[in-house]
Amino acid sequence: MLFEPRWFRWVRWVGLVFFTTIVLLPLYVMATSAAKPLRDVQGEFRWWPTELTLRPFADIWRTIPLGRYFVNSLLVSTAAAVCSVLVAVFAAYAISRFRFPGRALFSVTVLSTQMFPGILFLLPLFLIYVNIDQLTGITLYGSRLGLVITYLTFSLPFSIWMLVGYFNSIPRELDEAALVDGAGPVGALLRVVVPVATPGIVAVAIYAFVTAWSEVLFASIMTSEQSRTLPVGLQLYSTQAGVYWNQVMAASLVVSVPVAAGFLMLQRFLVQGLTAGAVK
Repeated sequence: MLFEPRWFRWVRWVGLVFFTTIVLLPLYVMATSAAKPLRDVQGEFRWWPTELTLRPFADIWRTIPLGRYFVNSLLVSTAAAVCSVLVAVFAAYAISRFRFPGRALFSVTVLSTQMFPGILFLLPLFLIYVNIDQLTGITLYGSRLGLVITYLTFSLPFSIWMLVGYFNSIPRELDEAALVDGAGPVGALLRVVVPVATPGIVAVAIYAFVTAWSEVLFASIMTSEQSRTLPVGLQLYSTQAGVYWNQVMAASLVVSVPVAAGFLMLQRFLVQGLTAGAVK
C-alpha cells in the first residue's frame, strides 16, 4: 500500500473544493437569478435574493412557445441519436470485421471529416436542401427532418470511429462461434456483438443526442418558426424592451433537468464506451 503524505491530502482536498466551486458557482447564480424579480436581476448583483419568487418559472411558457421548442429539440435529438446508432453500428462492424477494397480509404475519410469546422458545411447543405425541394418537392430546409440529416453529418463520423475501436476490442471468436452455430453476419452482429458492445453504443447515442440538443448555429439557419429548437428559442427572451434574464435562467434550468438526469443515469455506460480499447 502506497504511503500518502499529509501535504498531498491537503492539496487534493483544496483542489477538489476549488474545482467543485468553479463548477457549481454558475449553477448557483443561475438558480438564484431564476428566483428573483426582473428588477433585482437587472440591478446590483446580490449573492442571495432579497425577494424570492417562482413567477419566472410560470412566465417562461407564456413569453415564448417554450413547450413547442422543447418538443422539437427532443424529437430532433432523439431521431439523430437513433439514426447515428443504427448507421454507425453496421458501418463500424463492417470496418472492424471485414476486409474490402477501399476499407482504409473509407476509414481515413470518415475520420478526416472531423478536421473541418462545421460552419464550412452550412452553405453546401443549404444549397442541397433548396435544390432537393425544387427538384422533388421534398422540403428539408426549415423542417425537423432536414435538421436531423444535418446533425448526422457531425455525429456519424465520430460515432463510427468510436464504435470501430470498441468492436476491435471484442474477441472475433464470439462472431466465429455464432457463425458456426448457423447465424449469418447480421445475426452474429445483432445477437452476439451488440449485447457485448452496449456501453459503446450507449456512449454513441449520448454523444449524438447531446450534440443535437445543444447545437445553435445550424438550428438558427436551418429551422423555421414551427421547427425551431430550444437553443434558438431561448434567444427570443431578448426583446426590444429588454432581456428577461430571470426567465432565461429559469428556462435554462427547466430544459436542463431531463437531460442532466438522463446523463447521470447513463454516465457509467459513457465512461466504459469512451475508454474501450484503451487497455488490452
